[in-house]
Amino acid sequence: MLDYTLEDWRSRAGQISFRNKAFIDGKFVDAVSGKTFDSINPANGQVLAQVAECDAADVDLAVAAGRRAFEDGRWSRMAPGDRKAVLLKLADLIRANLHEMALLDSLDMGKLVTDAVTVDAPGSAHFFQWYAEAIDKVYDEVAPTGPGDLALVSRVPLGVIGAVTPWNFPLDMATWKSAAALAAGNSVVLKPAEQSPLSALRLAELAAEAGVPDGVFNVVPGYGHTAGQALGLHMDVDCLAFTGSTMIGKKFMEYSGQSNLKQVWPETGGKSPNLIFADCENLDAAADMAAFGIFFNQGEVCSANSRLYVERSIKDAFVEKMIARAEGMQPGDPLDPASKMGAIVDEKQTEGIMRFVEGGKKTANLVAGGERAYVNGKGCFVPPTIFADVSHDDPLARDEIFGPVLSIIPFDSEEEAVTMANDSIYGLAASVWTDNLSRALRVSDKLFAGTVSVNTVDALSAQTPFGGMKQSGFGRDLSLHSFDKYTALKTTWIKYQA
Repeated sequence: MLDYTLEDWRSRAGQISFRNKAFIDGKFVDAVSGKTFDSINPANGQVLAQVAECDAADVDLAVAAGRRAFEDGRWSRMAPGDRKAVLLKLADLIRANLHEMALLDSLDMGKLVTDAVTVDAPGSAHFFQWYAEAIDKVYDEVAPTGPGDLALVSRVPLGVIGAVTPWNFPLDMATWKSAAALAAGNSVVLKPAEQSPLSALRLAELAAEAGVPDGVFNVVPGYGHTAGQALGLHMDVDCLAFTGSTMIGKKFMEYSGQSNLKQVWPETGGKSPNLIFADCENLDAAADMAAFGIFFNQGEVCSANSRLYVERSIKDAFVEKMIARAEGMQPGDPLDPASKMGAIVDEKQTEGIMRFVEGGKKTANLVAGGERAYVNGKGCFVPPTIFADVSHDDPLARDEIFGPVLSIIPFDSEEEAVTMANDSIYGLAASVWTDNLSRALRVSDKLFAGTVSVNTVDALSAQTPFGGMKQSGFGRDLSLHSFDKYTALKTTWIKYQA
């Protein structure tokens, strides 16, 4: 697929049949209200599909289906090996439909199809496979007790999991939540972002084809203030997993207190720092990854390295390196393999990014980008934009922009760099570039972030937990630690004749 041309991708896109109805209790259904909303391609403004606009009534149906499935044990009490086989088949089906899954996300939210087909869609298959393989390898415990007592500690599924996912990585974020939740034996009701529901609906269909029983995996597309709120307030949802903004994460915490005190696991905003020390010998590699860290996926990444702290002695030279890389990463048609960046998800997000840019022109030194772009006279595009000599207190350096906007801030000492890096309401990720091992360990230890990447950026894998600190949320996606969100520890104490 890497040798596909623009014409190849356009041809394949024209053959896609969009799933545009809610998926509840094993079948596609219209919203109870009959309402729909438009799914729009941000690269050209064209309507892709009219999607079922679910609200509280549809959420009620989906949660009830999930509860029935959980209570009768069709999934929750399925033998671990059988549940594993179903999720392995789902991983295989994602791979078998790789180009379609990649195109759905590219068309729906504007990301490069080359990224979607090499990163997102294969990643989804990988994570389903990884959690499937974990199912029969996670053991329960026997507590140390005296004679006559046997204490069994088992990890049990919670019940019905609500998952509300963002638009920046539609398929992957749906996978990060649902793969672990399903592997643990739960039922899932997924509310994908209204900007990008199409891959989640296709995923539900593939899950059913793989053998996930009816009612176990449901998808309710709709708006956050209706379908999302309904999940958050639902009295029969046992846990709510969320990725999105800090503001909405706080709302879900409120909804929990207003309803049944359901567990809420928010992965929220970020303003990740990237520290470049003068003792880093390979500054070209540092610049390459710094550009990737902010411009990949159009900067629409919660852990994007949007604050670049550079030691003052190398600042000017490093700024030039970043400018050169920005010039080589201009946006284009997301289906064109020659494009280096895709489209911003929608007009609202584009306008929000440009407000930050216009404000930054008054307070900092714009050295790259700064103007909205169009492809063939259409679309939501913002080129790589760099501000140098940014004040640490500037909104450019404080607020999550969620776009391809980089703030470069000089520092004079290690202590100053760490202090500025930690002076944020967020704590999702951070990066450090140095050839001094002691400094790498010392600075990593002092940085308050869920993941610290040394001599790289945004490092993650299925084997390592991903999540934040402070107002970046809590709880962890990925790794075996993700099971902690979707299970409870149950003690069974047995007295016997010793």
